[in-house]
Amino acid sequence: MPFTLASILIDTADLEGESTFWHHLLGGTLTRTPTHHFLQAEGFPVIVLQLAPDHVPPTWPTPEIPQQLHLDLRTDDLAGVTQRALDAGAHHVTSNVYKSPSGHPFCLREG
Repeated sequence: MPFTLASILIDTADLEGESTFWHHLLGGTLTRTPTHHFLQAEGFPVIVLQLAPDHVPPTWPTPEIPQQLHLDLRTDDLAGVTQRALDAGAHHVTSNVYKSPSGHPFCLREG
């Protein structure tokens, strides 16, 4: 039985901030409800930002609170996308690893 990845859900206590970040980084269209924001960006399944008022951001790479999600994003314009991520509010962790405003880690890779 074949499967297709239909969506990725990302918990956040700051629904507007987290969805604005991903929308700024990936483009596409953003549809809002009071508890979920749906981002449809070319080349991705639907990214659903889900309000989780008690969400505690991961502390990864320190072990207290492990990462809860990790995305690897590839691009042909690593320098441009890196700057776009930082302008959108990403936090640089190490090398090519960044965190979203809610603390979810992701990598930016060339290729």
